[in-house]
Amino acid sequence: AGLALAGCASTPPAPVAVDPVSSPEWTKDMARFAAEDAATPPPAHPIVFTSSSSVRMWETLGPDFPAKPVLNRGFGGSQLRDAGHYADEVAVRYRPAMILLYAGDNDINAGRSPQQVLADFRAFVARIRRDLPRTRIGYLAIKPSPSRAEQLPLQRQANDLIRAEAARMRDVVFIDIATPMLGADGQPRAELFLGDRLHMNRAGYALWREIVAPYLH
Repeated sequence: AGLALAGCASTPPAPVAVDPVSSPEWTKDMARFAAEDAATPPPAHPIVFTSSSSVRMWETLGPDFPAKPVLNRGFGGSQLRDAGHYADEVAVRYRPAMILLYAGDNDINAGRSPQQVLADFRAFVARIRRDLPRTRIGYLAIKPSPSRAEQLPLQRQANDLIRAEAARMRDVVFIDIATPMLGADGQPRAELFLGDRLHMNRAGYALWREIVAPYLH
């Protein structure tokens, strides 16, 4: 990273350093992605969806966007900084037309602060921009879920920070999937979730499809 940024002496380079990965288990997911690519070559310049289990479990991703070359590179349990560490494996090497990132949910649950999530978001964007300066990036807001309802204030704070940051960035958009997942009482809509009250059911993904579709162009 230092060599790539060495020529920018006149302006401070964007921060790309992040904390260590949250788990060594992700190497298995990266090996799985490589095996899948070898068995079935991915589409050219796909729209890559990446990060945690809400993406990994989106089993209808292809049928939900039949006219788009979507590619699922979610790895369950991951945090935002993990997407940055494995940016090559989950995004860069595909030379994607767009990257859709869902992360921050597990981060807050693990005790990371909204400010840390924001820093990891900045680092992720900087890492992508290093190799893909013109690729569009969409950040899916941290979703509210019944099992983590007590974390709503921190989730909102992180979402607000990233929304404001994305608005200052070129070709980066904040996609608010969170607000429509709240009921009139301000609490997560239980009917959108599986029995674990954390992961979404078909109704949840149908809602996401409706919200995300206009951004995929």
